[in-house]
Amino acid sequence: MNLAADSLKSKLNQGTLQITSPASAKHGCCSPAGFPVRSVDMQRPTDNVTVRQGDTAVIRCYVDDRVSRVAWLNRSNIIFAGRDKWSLDPRVELVTKGQLEYSLRIQKVDVYDEGQYTCSIQTKELSLTSQVFLIVQVPANIYKVSEDITINEGSNVTLTCLASGRPDPMITWRLLNPSAEPLDGEEYLDISGITRTQAGRYECKASNDVASPDVKYVNVIVNYAPFIKDTKSSDPQVGRMGVLQCEASAIPKPEFKWYRDDKRLSNGQGISIQMMGSRTLLLVSNVTEEDYGNYTCVATNRLGIHNASVFLYRPGTANNISGAVAVSQSLWLFLGSLTCLLLKC
Repeated sequence: MNLAADSLKSKLNQGTLQITSPASAKHGCCSPAGFPVRSVDMQRPTDNVTVRQGDTAVIRCYVDDRVSRVAWLNRSNIIFAGRDKWSLDPRVELVTKGQLEYSLRIQKVDVYDEGQYTCSIQTKELSLTSQVFLIVQVPANIYKVSEDITINEGSNVTLTCLASGRPDPMITWRLLNPSAEPLDGEEYLDISGITRTQAGRYECKASNDVASPDVKYVNVIVNYAPFIKDTKSSDPQVGRMGVLQCEASAIPKPEFKWYRDDKRLSNGQGISIQMMGSRTLLLVSNVTEEDYGNYTCVATNRLGIHNASVFLYRPGTANNISGAVAVSQSLWLFLGSLTCLLLKC
């Protein structure tokens, strides 16, 4: 049996409301944990009370001994009439500490509990109502985020972070390495022409000040072609061991090859090649006069190739060879510039 609020008020005014048995009436209500619930002042207009999902709400109403009829309503549904419970919701109960309190308590409030609650009273002289509008807040929750991704350098990337909450959460992005500065982006973070320096762990944070922010992470790996960033030559004496070193940066990890002139070198006959992650060593044991000279380190992966010269110097000739290489490079730069001027390029 459901009675509209206006009908109840009318019957209260007429003094003819008779309640014989509780009937089912679906209601709603709400309040959050740790949030104070305001008392109902029978002389005030509608109050807004903000609560959090999952907490217990106590909506207070106080009466005096002149009251002959009293009831709680939510929207158009009767929750309590006097001490008779009309709602079938086990979360809802009446709080009557002493004869003057007639309060409503709702446990584990949810969003469907949101709405207007009315404490309606009838005295011999008049009828009064007081309304409280319960607003349910829901903590931010990220329900969809991009999976970890591996992409080639120069590609366009869009990272997704979708969140729900009441009020609507604010979404922010950060690249945690190296500076963790905020990035321009909300639900979608667009990165055009991604570079290797933009690889790393991205943080998506959703917050609406209801509870602690919800945080998710996306790992972005950027593939790029090898770049030989360091080489070390050697100037051993005849009969000693020569060690040449070559180090490259690349994702995926580079493969290394060593060449002497056009011949690829392999383990054996006094040659030992060691692979150490992004670095390789060429060991020449018992160096002879024929071993001195230029060696080539080649780093490759599926995105590209890079090579560099590494020298096994005769003792005391390293500076002269380095100077000759520098002069040769300067000469070629000069010739190139002169040609460009003559051709007016």
